[in-house]
Amino acid sequence: MNVDNEEINRRIEEVHRLIPDRSALLVIDMQHGFLDEGASLEVEAGRAIIPDIRNLVDAFRAKNAPVIFTEFVYAENVPCLRGDPFGVEHLPAVEGEPTGLEHPSSNCLIGPNAAQGVESAETVEALSPLPGELVIQGHAYDKFYGTPLDLSLRSQGITHLVATGITTDVCVSGTVISGTTRDYRVTLATDGVASPFPDLHEAALKLLAHKFARLKTSGEIIEELNSF
Repeated sequence: MNVDNEEINRRIEEVHRLIPDRSALLVIDMQHGFLDEGASLEVEAGRAIIPDIRNLVDAFRAKNAPVIFTEFVYAENVPCLRGDPFGVEHLPAVEGEPTGLEHPSSNCLIGPNAAQGVESAETVEALSPLPGELVIQGHAYDKFYGTPLDLSLRSQGITHLVATGITTDVCVSGTVISGTTRDYRVTLATDGVASPFPDLHEAALKLLAHKFARLKTSGEIIEELNSF
């Protein structure tokens, strides 16, 4: 069977090209609990992508296009993603016991024992949502699951998404795949996503490009956005 890769790539570009009034930006989990130095689940590479995400945020705002933020939150009374064994850092810190990677650290914990400071669930100030911009708090790696994200997008007539944030191999991948499953056309900003594991970051990009998203740099996305 002969596969015309040039034709496939042309078709990918055609159907994923951003459409005025139908495109939105997703900023996934750019939170203190993942970005601050010393956080138990620190993603050091995530700090380097803040300027590129900020450029996209500014560009979408300038076009009055929706900018939507997601925040991973852990709650003791929510059965989804209990924090054991894959997310022990989200469990409430125990007074007098060690905290940090592989220890209960109250990372992105909400509720009466909510984390403060470097473990906070709040989006970092450099990317702070404006009043009126939607902030989706979710308890799963897929930000569509159990949240009003899909309803919000559809109510605004959104069909095309640009995805940014952390981590490429977990919440970004989970959300992109879920969005594509829901028939959104997703573009992934390659310089707007990061992971603490370079090999998994690259593997995730290859996986997403194979079936789930169009890959573009933030500069290419902004150029496309400014063309209409």
